[in-house]
Formats: sequence, structure tokens, C-alpha cells
Amino acid sequence: MNSILIKPSKLTGTIAAPPSKSMSHRAIICSSLCTDGSISVIDNIILSDDIEATIGGMRQLGAEIKIVEKENNTYCLKIRGNNNILKNVQINCKESGSTLRFLIPLGLTLAKKCTFSGHGKLIQRPLDVYYKIFKEQNIIFETSNSKLPLCVSGDLTGGNYEVSGNISSQFISGLLFALPLLKNDSTIKIIDKIESIGYIDLTIDILRKFNINIENNNYKEFKVHGNSQYKSTSYSVEGDYSQAAFFLTAHAIGNDVKCVGLNENSLQGDKEIIDIIEKYKSSKNDEILIDASQIPDLVPILAVLGTLKNGKTTRIINAERLRIKESDRLKAIATEMNKLGANIVELNDGLLIKGQSRLKGNVAVNSWNDHRIAMSLAIAATKCEHEIILENYIAVNKSYPEFFSDYKALGGKINEFNVGK
Repeated sequence: MNSILIKPSKLTGTIAAPPSKSMSHRAIICSSLCTDGSISVIDNIILSDDIEATIGGMRQLGAEIKIVEKENNTYCLKIRGNNNILKNVQINCKESGSTLRFLIPLGLTLAKKCTFSGHGKLIQRPLDVYYKIFKEQNIIFETSNSKLPLCVSGDLTGGNYEVSGNISSQFISGLLFALPLLKNDSTIKIIDKIESIGYIDLTIDILRKFNINIENNNYKEFKVHGNSQYKSTSYSVEGDYSQAAFFLTAHAIGNDVKCVGLNENSLQGDKEIIDIIEKYKSSKNDEILIDASQIPDLVPILAVLGTLKNGKTTRIINAERLRIKESDRLKAIATEMNKLGANIVELNDGLLIKGQSRLKGNVAVNSWNDHRIAMSLAIAATKCEHEIILENYIAVNKSYPEFFSDYKALGGKINEFNVGK
């Protein structure tokens, strides 16, 4: 098992936020759908496992993608789309839910037959929203007890789509990428409450940059013009609030870390981490209530933040979707933080956290093969009285391969022997 020893230390210094994984996925997809013959240049990319999965998927769907290495472990992508309809495509999504859910509609649009595979928890991630559409449109699909691999063949058609929004916004984004390529106009109607609205905003915004305009009727209905043309453009990916949240929280619990490279006007929903940290400073209430319905990815690090706010009780609600992420994140973060001496009660849809000033350590904790759990525990280690062993630390490669290098650069003390990618 890949393990590292982390000693208590104060993180000090300035760190640049890594590029947004959410926006990287979207930019790679949009530029791969441009068939005007020009090259799109997508700058400020890191080759995390998830981003490599999307690059691989779009290459399988016909895009030419050249990877150019730059400084500081970042890359530039030069991408040219292609309008050939492919016969039989195989896409390995690794463990990336975004890759899988974004590319399924495109597989039906750009290939006669498309098979999606993956590993880890991705095999079990729900796809019922798409299965319903397949049945309505007589699309042939084969799966094993609703799990990957998934083989689809048939053609998406324009028209009316009724879609649930309370499982994942990724289904809506997937349709928004594919429907402009169809001959006829389409309407996506949301039949219930919509989760993670910020991610839909990111999709619509980046589509606009590539010449695709979506009519958004208050997130209840989206109108998509068929027969639209993606147009090549150059785009630089902004800093990621989801990843910056780890170092912003480190600062908020007593480290001296400044995080730069973030867009104050960003549409990223996880920008809310700034307001939540401020709420702990300014609120006179003993209890802090956090609704996680629009910010599910922040919950693991918010559990660390809440734990280390002495005198405050934090209740996180509307987070039941975290049980079907890379791990059952509610159970994972509660279990591992409690090993460190935290007081976290796992609820059906969230967490109840009693704040304190320090953690104990002197124990082994596990990431549950989940990048956000691994990074959260590393930040918690800075406030432990004793060293910890972090098992399965390489889970960070899924989204932020340089996390532990950055952590060390800020003064984090890690057993050198096992550190690596």
C-alpha cells in the first residue's frame, strides 16, 4: 500500500492554485468539437488522471490533441476537431465521472457504436438519467446490472428531454455538449430540484466561448439550437477553487498560506469556500449551518475546517450525493477524522461536527482511494500533536498530482522515502 508519514508542521508561504479541473474538461471537449479546420490552444492544463481520461476519450472520438509541456508541471494543448463519424469506439474513463457522463451523449453523436469502461467506484456510478433517455429514443445499450462497461449504439435525436437534476449536473452538461451537433433544436426540461447549478453555469459559459449559445430559462429549461457550429478559440484555464480550498482552509485553521491565481469573478460554485471561511470569523452563533447541495466537492475539507474551529458546532446538510462519489465521502471523512481525535457524527445526508483546537494523530489513516479525502487528511495533519501515516496517498493523482510537492514546498514535513507519483 502506498503510504507516507506526515509530521505536524506549520505550512508557510504562497501557492498558486492549480488550474480548474472542471473547466479543463469542458475546454478540451469543446475544442475537440470544432470542425472549422483551425486549432484551439488550451493553456494552463495539468495532466491529472481525470484530465488524461478526457483527452483520451476525445482522441478516440476523432480529435487531434497535441500536448506541449511548459514550466511548473503545466501543459498547453493544441486541439483540432474532426467531423468524421467513427464506427466502433472504445473509451476508458479511468475513474472520472465527468469524462463518462460528458462523453456518453457525444459517443452516440460521433460514433456508430461506443463502449465506455472504467475502474474503481466509477463502475458503479449511477447512469439512470441516460438509461431513461436510451429507452425513450430506442437507443441500443448493453450493460452488466447497470454497471460499466456500457456499450451504446444508435443516434441521439433533437427534441424534448425531461431530465432529473438531483443526481448530478453532469448529465445536463453532457447533453448540452452534444445537442448543438444534432440537426434539430432541443429542449432540456428539469423535472425536479437541480443540484450543482454552478457547474451548469461553467458549461454554458464555456460553450459560449466556442460559439454555442444556450437559452437558460431559470435552470428549469434549457433551449439548444441544432445544427450549430463549434468555432476554434484560444483559452487559458483559471485557478481551481475546489483545489485551492485545501490551502485556503489550511490558512483558516492556523497555517500561514496565501493562495494566488484565483479569479474573483469566477463562476465556479466552489468559490463559496471564501464565504464559508468568512462565516466562521464573523458569525456570533455557536452553530454554523452549511448547505452542501451546490458544493458537494467541498465537504471533505469543510469537515476539517469545522473540526478545527474550537467552540463552534458545524452541521453540513443536503450532502447525501457524496455517498456515490469516489468513496462514500461522508463515511470516509468522518471515519478517518475521528481516528485523529475529531468529533464528527455521520448523518444520513451530512455531518455534525464539534469544533476543537487540536487533533491527536499517532495513527494510520486511509484515503479510501479518494483524492479529496487524501488532501483533507494532509491538511488536518498540520494541526495534529503527533505524526500520522496516510495510506493510499497517491489518490491525489486523480485531480492534483503535484499536491504533495506543493505541500512540501510550503514546509510540510513528509517522509521522503515513499513520496512520488
